Amino acid sequence: MITPDSIEALKGRLDIVDVVGSYVELKRSGSNFKAPCPFHDEKSASFMVNPQRQRYHCFGCGVDGDSIKFTMEYEKLSYPEAIEKLASSVNFTLHYTDNNERRERSNLLDTLNGWYQKLLGENRTASAYLSDRGIYASSIEKFGIGYAPTSPETLRFLEHHKFSSEESITQGAIGRGDDGRLFARFIERITFPIHSNSGAIVGFGGRTITGHQAKYVNSSQSAIFNKSRLLYAYHLARESIYKHKEIIVTEGYLDVVMLHQAGFTHAVATLGTALTSEHLPTLRKGEPRVLVAYDGDKAGQNAAFKASKLLSGGGFDGGVILFSGGLDPADMIKEGRIEELNALLHRPIPFIEFVITQTIGGYNLSDSHAKESAMHEIIAYLKTLSPLMQEEYRTFAASRLGISPSLIRLNQPASSTTTQKINFSHHDIWELSLIKTILDRPAIIDSLLDFIDASLFQYHSNEFLSAINNRDDPRLGALLMDERIHIFDGDEAIRAELITFLTHYYNRELKKIASENSVSFDKKSYLIRQIRDKIARLKRGELVPLS
Repeated sequence: MITPDSIEALKGRLDIVDVVGSYVELKRSGSNFKAPCPFHDEKSASFMVNPQRQRYHCFGCGVDGDSIKFTMEYEKLSYPEAIEKLASSVNFTLHYTDNNERRERSNLLDTLNGWYQKLLGENRTASAYLSDRGIYASSIEKFGIGYAPTSPETLRFLEHHKFSSEESITQGAIGRGDDGRLFARFIERITFPIHSNSGAIVGFGGRTITGHQAKYVNSSQSAIFNKSRLLYAYHLARESIYKHKEIIVTEGYLDVVMLHQAGFTHAVATLGTALTSEHLPTLRKGEPRVLVAYDGDKAGQNAAFKASKLLSGGGFDGGVILFSGGLDPADMIKEGRIEELNALLHRPIPFIEFVITQTIGGYNLSDSHAKESAMHEIIAYLKTLSPLMQEEYRTFAASRLGISPSLIRLNQPASSTTTQKINFSHHDIWELSLIKTILDRPAIIDSLLDFIDASLFQYHSNEFLSAINNRDDPRLGALLMDERIHIFDGDEAIRAELITFLTHYYNRELKKIASENSVSFDKKSYLIRQIRDKIARLKRGELVPLS
């Protein structure tokens, strides 16, 4: 069993925005992040993530939890399985109550990468290839580039270091053939370690230098390696992406290495696959402008077209750069054409413009039937965009088609699904604001309880009790993420609000006592004097302790 201390230490390493954001596209909403809920079908974004409390909550279906709960629900894992997956993603070693059960985070890939790096320096062919491509020794070290030898050598190395075949297969270092024989995944290839967003090695990409039919191969799909979600060198580029508010997405490892070498340290690459919807949560982080920098051949144009549709539909800003003449970013940098490359990167074709132009290019506009088909395809595409973008590009599409903008009809029926907000009364709002303030500033609870308790609340006494005793109550998660409920700012503001609240409360109590017939005259007089005294003190600006 995993120790409680170990679980708490892991929680301290996790950022719920990173965890949820690796599965779901999150958009900033005030101090929170929001998205359509991944646990029920909806069009509006009612799923909120609160980085301060490290929790999520859906206002639609009511799901609520932390990073571990989210991973359990999304991946359909047990509690221990979710903890172990998250620990692996952030390079964290868990501890177990049974020492015999204790499992260190596997260091197989780190050990293998260190060996690959050592072998690169001993292999003249591999070193010469990298040198010929213009890659500096400093870049080789920065990116951990190495060399994988023959299959028997790799198998012997793993066996010598006491790595079992089961662990080696699980980590994607080796495979097992139909005949049961083991083989290394990377054979006589230059290796590029691939990291998770947190920096842990989760796999490799390999480039052949012996003329193998498959120029590039990647680690096999596994629990820690998903090539449709990972971006090469994102862990190195992240700081620069946030700084520049821009990310360059290329097609190859060498393009990324050379771009970083030339100072474009916000470059990443997909892992031999097209850009997918699973990449979008990572691309969304920091809300950067996205530049898709692909080869200008037919394959590159098709990939850029698909990426542009995906990104524009997701509301991303940015555009496409296509490299002509058989060149790519790595070639231009090797040839010293860095200023020319920089100029290209500053003149991208906007995604929407690129999609419209490429779409029309596939039709013979001199044929009226083909022109009509092109128009319908463009209208269908424009409807995937926001209303503002639809209107912005209506005229552009019409001009490219050579038709009147009035023919580009984009009217859509209003959605029958609308999100109804709860109508709170003024008193609801005040009570919830005080509770939210307590959640935001738990240090004030002790002093606050001298003047107020749950009995004073008309509407939300249960939430108040949860705020001071059970902070995991899902209702509190919903409250924290509701931007209509404001926090009282500062001690003086809290004091003033309490005085107003308590004055109203004691005035209500005064009326209640005055109309009470079951209380003796003497007791009623005594209670009335007490309450009037409290109201007088409150009016003088004095907070009155509970009696």
